[in-house]
Amino acid sequence: MFSGGRGLDYERDIADIGQRCGDFALQCSDVAGFVGEVSERIVSGQSRLEELRRSVGELKLFQHDVSRAASEIDQVARHAAALLEANHGGTDAALREIEELTHHVVQTVEELEAFFVAFADVTSISDELAAISRETGVIAINASIEAARAGTQANGFAVVAAEVKRLATGARDVSGRVAARIDTLDSLARAIATRMRADGVRARSIRTYTGGIADALDRITEAVAQFGQSAAAIDAASHAMTGHVGSLDEGFDGFSAASTANVAELARMREQLDALESGSNLMLNRIAHAGGATRDTPFIHRALDEAAQVRTLIDTALRSGELDADALFDTGYRAIPGSEPPQFLTGFVPFADRAIRPLLDAATAADAAIVGCCLIDRNGHLPTHIAERSLPQRPGERRWNLEHCRNRQMFMDPQTRHALDHDEDFFLFTYRQDFGDGRYRALRSVLVPLSFEGRRWGLYELGYLN
Repeated sequence: MFSGGRGLDYERDIADIGQRCGDFALQCSDVAGFVGEVSERIVSGQSRLEELRRSVGELKLFQHDVSRAASEIDQVARHAAALLEANHGGTDAALREIEELTHHVVQTVEELEAFFVAFADVTSISDELAAISRETGVIAINASIEAARAGTQANGFAVVAAEVKRLATGARDVSGRVAARIDTLDSLARAIATRMRADGVRARSIRTYTGGIADALDRITEAVAQFGQSAAAIDAASHAMTGHVGSLDEGFDGFSAASTANVAELARMREQLDALESGSNLMLNRIAHAGGATRDTPFIHRALDEAAQVRTLIDTALRSGELDADALFDTGYRAIPGSEPPQFLTGFVPFADRAIRPLLDAATAADAAIVGCCLIDRNGHLPTHIAERSLPQRPGERRWNLEHCRNRQMFMDPQTRHALDHDEDFFLFTYRQDFGDGRYRALRSVLVPLSFEGRRWGLYELGYLN
């Protein structure tokens, strides 16, 4: 009875040790994954820090350009102010002369209008002279007629009538020439008047513009002064920014050095955790083979049974010719165009999807703790997976693809490599299921070697949370 009790205690102790080793290995996997994630974040942060540092360097160069530009702007503003000050008096004098000139033009137009009034009077007098000349001619004709009737008694009157006629004819000729000259002068005067009136309108407009020019000149002077003030403010801000950029640069140096040291320390810690995880996994696997019952035992038995079913299915297919050995052992991995992460096809993939995936789905559904079952060839290729993890990839959604399209991908970790390189009936390990981008899940996994026709093919894996 005593020895029996001792044997029972021994098995219970072994099982307890195995369980503790499994828990410890799982915790090591979890912590190692966390350390790796932190390390990757720091490295990523260093990369972004380096980019930021380069940006600060570019900012320093830009700041120098700004400072130089501000100095040039200040010089331009000073030069412009000097030119405006030097020319301000001359501009005022020119504007005054323009104002006087436009005043004279307007005044000339007004005088010309008065001239036209007088010119109209001259035209009227010329018309009256022409009328008098015509009446005089009529009188001379009448006098000649009367002188002819009187005969010799009116010879003197005839002479006078002839002279009046001659004068009337001369007056009519003179009047005609005067009228013609007046018409010519009238045409010229009207043309001049038209141009002068237009000049008068423009002159009145110029009066408005000269006032606007003076106002604009004042505003330009004020703007140049403000321009100079802005340049001074830019220069002051640039010098202040130089100090801040220098402080940032010093801070980056310190932070970069600290980050590098932290990454090195995390890497050392990761190596220690990996060593602890590996040692704990070896002990977990050894204790699992010692025969002590643990909560992992049911999953070990299930994995062995399911691997046997897969083995039988493939052996039968090889014998019947449904599956060719060359296709089963095909390692000519052909990348699927556009897949991300990359997926690969082999001659075994179609048979695995059609015949083996239903077994994997059934095995996974048998226990809620099981997260998935799959096959792994000797190079880490998964020809098929459960349906839930074998969905079509979504273009451009790498993170989603990593989690839901794990079939046909290549995976390798130290635990899988150890199981592929060693011969045992099964391996019980903990590991981190990688979902990419620093995401992972700590699992326990039973790995069962698979061989066909005397050749090692790979592994059957059952992963579970426990």
